[in-house]
Formats: sequence, C-alpha cells, structure tokens
Amino acid sequence: MSEIKEIENFANDIRINIIKMVTAAKSGHPGGPLGLADIFAVLYKKILNHKPKDPNWEGRDRLVLSNGHTCAVRYASMALSGYFPVGDLLTFRDINSRLQGHPSTRYMEGLETSSGSLGQGLSLSVGLALGARLKNENHKIYTCISDGECGEGMTWEAAQSAVHFKTDNLIAFMDRNFIQIDGNTEEVMRLEPLPDKFRAFGWNVIEADGHNVAEIISSFEKMQNHKGSPSLIVFRTTIGKGVSYMENQAKWHGTPPSKEQEEVALKELVHS
Repeated sequence: MSEIKEIENFANDIRINIIKMVTAAKSGHPGGPLGLADIFAVLYKKILNHKPKDPNWEGRDRLVLSNGHTCAVRYASMALSGYFPVGDLLTFRDINSRLQGHPSTRYMEGLETSSGSLGQGLSLSVGLALGARLKNENHKIYTCISDGECGEGMTWEAAQSAVHFKTDNLIAFMDRNFIQIDGNTEEVMRLEPLPDKFRAFGWNVIEADGHNVAEIISSFEKMQNHKGSPSLIVFRTTIGKGVSYMENQAKWHGTPPSKEQEEVALKELVHS
C-alpha cells in the first residue's frame, strides 16, 4: 500500500470515529473535524515528531488547536495513533472523561494548551515559539486556526508579533471552509483577501487543497524549511467532508447527528 493511500485510509478512520463520538455524546461539533481529517492524518502519520507512548517527550513538536471546538478530530487522531485506547473515544464529553468538549491539559496528557475561547491559539503559539528559541530547542510549533477567528483582534496582534520576533519555528495552518456557526464568513464579517492580509504582515503564506493528501504533505514540508519569518498554510476545506448531507452546511458546525443520521454517515464513510 502506498503512503498516500495509507494516510487516506487513516483520515477515513478518523472521520468514522468523529461521527461515532459526536453521536454517542449527543453533543459536539462534527462539521469542522470532518473537514480537518485529512490534514490531521498527515500531521500524525507523516509530519509531527511525536511519541504516542511518551506524550510529554521534551523533543516533541507542539500542536496547538486554537479552534478547540474541533477537538474530536484531534482525539480521534491521537487514539488511532496509540495515545490511548480507541474505545475511550466513546466517552467524549462525559462529565468524568478526559475527552472534554474543549481540550484541557488538566485532564489529558499530550495536549499543549487548554482551548475554548476562539482567537487565543496564535498568541499562545508565539509564546511557545519564543520559549523554544530561548531554550535552544529545535522542535516546531504547529497551530491550527479557523477562518472565523480571524475576525478577532487578538489573532492579528499575534500575527504582528510573530513577524516582529521572526518566529520561523511557528507553522500555522488555517481551516478555510468559509463557514462559521452563524453562516458564511464573508457575510458575518468579511475576511478576504485573507491570505494577502497575512502576507502584508510579513508571513510566508501558501494556499493548498486541504483534502489532497499529497498536496498537504508538500505544503508542510515546504514550510519546515522556511527561515526568517512565521509560515501559514491556508487550506481550502469543506465542512462536513465525507458525509454528503453535512458538506457545506453551516448547521453541522455544532449539531450532532441522530442515530439514523449516524447510520447513513457511517455507510458512506465505510464504503468510501
């Protein structure tokens, strides 16, 4: 089996588990996680320097999930990578589960930050990048940000700081699906020309297809070798990717499927 096909299968397994998790919890966000599955499959299979059996390994790359509500994709990726049993995913959002509805370092190892309030992740990542530099550490800081949170001022303060301090160990990637909880991003708060805005700040920016595994790999590898400024990959994605009735539908940002809808979704994913 080719590496590309292996990663595509891994992404499909991530999607299957996202559907199962959110349905079992009767709560959560399926749309964004489904759209990010291919990117996270590449990260955990190919890009990240990490050790699932030693989640606090000092030499690990740091992965920050700024859009914490999409944590189902991270939990599924971690479980399938061996951080914890896959069966634990069905405890998602239970009151005593370590798999909280927004990631929390209080309950779970292998996370770099607790997240929930949108807009904070990039600022935290600048701090992590500067800290790594002060300690002469070589790991990278990978940061997932949403397009919707670019409507918040804190994101742009962080964007400015990252360039000022030349944090070239910071690689951010954006889930650019044009959808947030209230609808299309350009109707809620126009963001375009979004990639050019980051370029104007001084970021090294490329745009890529967030569902093409080969292109995702190539994009991350290009950014790993860039020096002198922070990097951003703007991934064009489809909310609800892989489940036909969820794709491009804002209602699935934060609505769990019913048992009947779960059955339909799993049939599509199992046979994809």
